[in-house]
Amino acid sequence: MFYGTIDAASIHPRIVVQKALGYNAAVVIVAHNHPSGVAEPSHADRTITLRLKEALSLVDVRLLDHIIVGEPCVSLAESGVI
Repeated sequence: MFYGTIDAASIHPRIVVQKALGYNAAVVIVAHNHPSGVAEPSHADRTITLRLKEALSLVDVRLLDHIIVGEPCVSLAESGVI
């Protein structure tokens, strides 16, 4: 849904909510990659996860997980962020 540069991407919760509503979704799983291959979640990853969770909850859509693709992949739900 979004494209970034080598070290950042702008994520807009409004667009994620629009897509979720467009698909009549009850739950959403988001994912992104870390080009470095190191999947350790950054402060920005944690912050956007919480913003997405809050925005989606306003329309009764549950954020099930945010997965960071790297080596190995990291689930923010399993990490306790969500």
